[in-house]
This record gives sequence, structure tokens and C-alpha cells, in this order.
Amino acid sequence: MNGAESLVHSLLKSGVDVCFANPGTSEMHFVAALDRIPGMRCILGLQENVVTGAADGYWRMTGKPAATLLHCAPGLANGLSNLHNARRARSGIVNCVGDQATYHRPYDAPLTGDTEGFARGVSSWVRTSTSAADVGMEAAQAVQAARTYPGRIATMILPSDTCWDEGGVVADALPVPAVPQADPHSVKNAARVLREKTNVLVLLGGAPAQTPRAQELAWRIAAATGARIMAETSTPRMARGRGRMQLERVPYPVDMAIAALASVQHIILVGSKAPIGFFAYPGKPSKHYPENAGVHVLTRPEQDAEAALQALVDELGAPAAAIPDPGPRPEAVRGAPSPEGLARTVGSLLPEGAIIVDESVSYGRGFFPLTYGAAPHDWLQITGGAIGCGIPLATGAAVGGAGRRVVNLQADGSAMYTVQGLWTQAREKLPVTTIILSNRKYQILLGEYQNVGANPGRTAMDMMDLGNPDIGWAKLAQSMGVEAATATTLEQVADLMAQSLSAPGPFLIELII
Repeated sequence: MNGAESLVHSLLKSGVDVCFANPGTSEMHFVAALDRIPGMRCILGLQENVVTGAADGYWRMTGKPAATLLHCAPGLANGLSNLHNARRARSGIVNCVGDQATYHRPYDAPLTGDTEGFARGVSSWVRTSTSAADVGMEAAQAVQAARTYPGRIATMILPSDTCWDEGGVVADALPVPAVPQADPHSVKNAARVLREKTNVLVLLGGAPAQTPRAQELAWRIAAATGARIMAETSTPRMARGRGRMQLERVPYPVDMAIAALASVQHIILVGSKAPIGFFAYPGKPSKHYPENAGVHVLTRPEQDAEAALQALVDELGAPAAAIPDPGPRPEAVRGAPSPEGLARTVGSLLPEGAIIVDESVSYGRGFFPLTYGAAPHDWLQITGGAIGCGIPLATGAAVGGAGRRVVNLQADGSAMYTVQGLWTQAREKLPVTTIILSNRKYQILLGEYQNVGANPGRTAMDMMDLGNPDIGWAKLAQSMGVEAATATTLEQVADLMAQSLSAPGPFLIELII
């Protein structure tokens, strides 16, 4: 058995059975092992940032790490942006990165780079293999690290000779570390604040704090104490729709965030951070909550948020409380596109159990309130601010979603970063409906230009313009095997979306806005 074969066997024994891949020469023995050893679903991405973003989406829907297969330092570098987003989402991923053979590395061949240096910026665990005999055990260790709550990125760097040399040893799965629990003193302190103080905000962060069960517990706390419940600005996965809390997020725009939090006197953090600005702006504070507000930690991100909320409910003696009904299901809207109209239209058609992947950027900031009454669904967002995650996230979420329909609300500018993911959706026949919000500009940058106090001129405006020439999204998608059409009205969006929901594979709608 060679090292590559021991790697595949050890990954499978540890429960990793999906590999998103973009291999090169140094990974050919891994590819050959995948061919010989049954059990691993191999999914090709045409660019590494598609591969890493898909692994992120897969984790968010399954809680299982996928493997990625990347080619040397430059291949890893191509995937770093979506690994950054995955790190912020606290997703578990096992990266398998090929590298120069151990004896070839001193010659500084063209593809030689600081692979470990690139990996450390996005990984909690990094290991460079030195012999075939070690690869299997290191694979088991990587999976153990990736599955450590709430999820971590582990990167294996595999010099090619450690894969082709004989002497590989298959490793058994290692135990997953127990989930750390909240300090009982933190629970008692949070209960004291909720009992004795006013204008208390409970801030939910991360997927474990926004499951249906966690929301049910948070609502009992709010109903018993009058506290306000909000979610962080960006959330890896939020349960939404009928039967779930009508959760507001801390707004992204600095002035809106400051206004939303102006009355807060105490913040209880549940796997979250105290709200700060995405960027610094001249003359505006970095903290978006009042300077004199008390900040109290119920759980850190690596502690069990749901169990801590249950403990807080018990400490308060908070009785069961029904989550308020959000009202009737939204109705589809006719006429010219608007953010509000699109939100209602999508909400009216969304099937139960659907997955929304939201990289709508500026256009979608008001989608939440208008989709509270939609059928129960999950909502995935960009978490690290590195645009280009939407199409890959949707791809991985569809692989992990066991047939659930994915609706990707996708800004056109960021879609161009990872447009190759549409090809993977077509190849794998994934149930993804992509709605391209085609305003043909980097709209968010126009707002940011004003926020930093700059005055754009002709050159600056040209740098934010995606016209001249316009991108033909329908033709682009069709060229990669995805059925596609263009819409200019909301009734056209509704018709095309309904058509896509009954189709087995991917569909793209370009909405001209």
C-alpha cells in the first residue's frame, strides 16, 4: 500500500466520503487511489476557490467535513478566499494539498512555495507529511481536528513521494473531542443580568446558536425577561420561515447598526462577538454598541451554545412560549424589480426545506423581514466578506442537502469570481436555482465610496461599472450546461423560478435590475 492509498482509506474510516477536487501533477497518486478505492464521491471544480467554497457549503448543511484536493502552494492560494469565509463560518474542512517531493524541494522548482505559510492563515491545524508511513495517521488527526466543535479547517500538505512511496498504514478514526460547556458562573451571571437589568440584548452568533431548538430556547428567554434577541450581521446557517424566530440581524451599514443598538445597556454574547464595524470609517466608531454598555459572555464560539441556552432557561425558570406567527405567506409581486418585491416573490414560491444561499450583497439587505412567513428553510450567508462564495456555497450545500432545492440569491459582480461553479452544478445535476441580480455594477462599492468620505470621478466610476460590455449571463450559464433565461419583471422571475423548482438540475435566472 502506498501513502495515497492509506490516505483515502483513512479518510473513509474517519467518515470523510466527499472530495471536492482540482488536482495537479503532485496529486496524481491520490487521484489514482480514488480510482481504485470505492466509497469516495469525487466532485471536480474548475478553480480552487470553487472547491474550497463548496466544502464550506457542504459542512454547513451536514456538519461533516469534506476533503479538498488542491495543487501545491499556488492551488491552495487560489482557494484561500473561500477558506477565509469558511474559517469565519467555523466550518470543518480537510484540505489535502500536494507539494514537491521531499528530495526535490531544495531545488526550488517553479511551483515551490510557502505552502505551510499560506495554510496557517486559514487553518487551525497544519501538518506536512514526511513519510508514507505517517500519512494515514495524519489523515485521521486532520479529520479529528476538522470535527472539533464547532468546526475547524485542517490542512495536510503531502509531498508527492509520501503519496507514491510504499509503506502506507491505514489509521482508524480518532475520537471527536467533547464539546466544551459553558461555565456555570457565566450562566448565573447572564440570568442575573436578565433579571435585574433593562435594555438587554441577547446576541446569537454562529450556526449552533441559530438552530430551531436554540431559537425556541432564546424565545423563551425573551418572553420571560423582555430581552431583545438579535443575530450577528453574518451568519453561517440560520433556521428561518414559519415556526422559527423572526430574527433581525445587526445591520451592516454603520449608521443603521449604531441606531439599532443605541438603546442597548447590556449585551449577552451567545457564541458571538460584540458588534463592531466591518471596516473603519472616518469620524465613526469601531464599536457599534454604546461605549458604556456591559458585555457578558454566556458562551464563547467553541462552547455548546444550545446547551447553554437550555441551562439559562432552567436558571430563569422560563416557561414554554410559542414563537409568534409571522402572518400569511408572502405573495408574488408583479412589475419592475425591487428588493422588496423580489423578497416577496421568492418567499411565495420557496418550497419547504429549501436552502437559501445569500450573496446578494447590497441588494438583499432588506430580504429578511419579507420572508419571515415563507415555508421553513435554511439561510446561508457570506461570513468573511471575501466575495465569490455564493455559487460555490450553493454547490456544496446542494451536495450535502440530500435533494433539497437551493436558491442562490447572487450579486453579479461577486458571481464572476467563481462562475466556474455553474459547470460543476451542471456536471453533478445539482438542484440549484441561481438568481443573478444584474445591476451591472459593484453597487456596494459606490456606497462604501461615500462612507469613507471620497468623491468618485469618472475613473473611479468606471472601476465600479460592469457594463461596456454587459455580461450575458444566460449565454454564459448555457455555455456551461446550465439552463438559463433573462427576466426584466418580477412576474417573469416567478414563472422562471417555478419552472426551475420542477426541474431536476440547475437553472439560472438573470434578473436585470
